[in-house]
Amino acid sequence: MAELFTEHKPWGYYTVLDEGNNYKVKKLVVKPGSRLSLQIHRYRSEFWTVAEGNPIIICGDDEKEYKVGEHVLIPVGTPHRLINIGDSQATVIEIQNGSYLGEDDIIRLEDDYNRIK
Repeated sequence: MAELFTEHKPWGYYTVLDEGNNYKVKKLVVKPGSRLSLQIHRYRSEFWTVAEGNPIIICGDDEKEYKVGEHVLIPVGTPHRLINIGDSQATVIEIQNGSYLGEDDIIRLEDDYNRIK
């Protein structure tokens, strides 16, 4: 079991719950009115399950509001974003799978916080 690690971001925070050779499990907490960057990953897929709130999730050409218990698979190389339009936080459990799981495997296509390189 990995040691818990929390990273604060402009949109909220994430906590790493567990990780192994080819997987990582995170809890993402997104503040009301905030959104993650529109991004892709080169080496990992992600599986998001909504645990709290009703965020809008963009995955490729699909955009819809998700309810608690609903999930989405984000394949490698697919543009994706989470938007919290609600009045309370949105929480998503993220399972990453891939050959490389580092935070530098984020290619931001759009970003509200000027983090595009």
